[in-house]
Amino acid sequence: MGLQQKVMEQMKMAMKAKDTVALESLRAIKSALLLAQTSGNGDLSEDDEIKLVQKLVKQRKDSAAIFTEQGRDDLAELELAQVAVIEKFLPEQLTEEEIEKVVVQTIDATSASGMKDMGKVMGMVSKELAGQADGKTISTIVKNKLSL
Repeated sequence: MGLQQKVMEQMKMAMKAKDTVALESLRAIKSALLLAQTSGNGDLSEDDEIKLVQKLVKQRKDSAAIFTEQGRDDLAELELAQVAVIEKFLPEQLTEEEIEKVVVQTIDATSASGMKDMGKVMGMVSKELAGQADGKTISTIVKNKLSL
């Protein structure tokens, strides 16, 4: 079953349960999928769908951070609640320790020796962990490992 069918099933359940947060989140996913399909070549690959969902999660996390800085915790909580709903459509996320293992293996494999090699390491790790870790976490771990 594709992402669009899963979203539609969850939307039906959210409507029956009168869960407005879930419904709003699911409508955002559906809207983003339809927009990507109409502006692109039609059907999206599974990787494209994962990237799209990751983008939605990142947008909401960024919004929540901004709302928190401005003292609008009520709006930040709403954004984080939507993140929880949207993340259900992503593959299981790796822990920092698991990401760190992949980063160390990649650094060893490429003989990376400093910050000048960060782009090469980031590219390989990001491709390997697509959908399983966010770029910010990967970037932080790669920086820490390469600056030692």
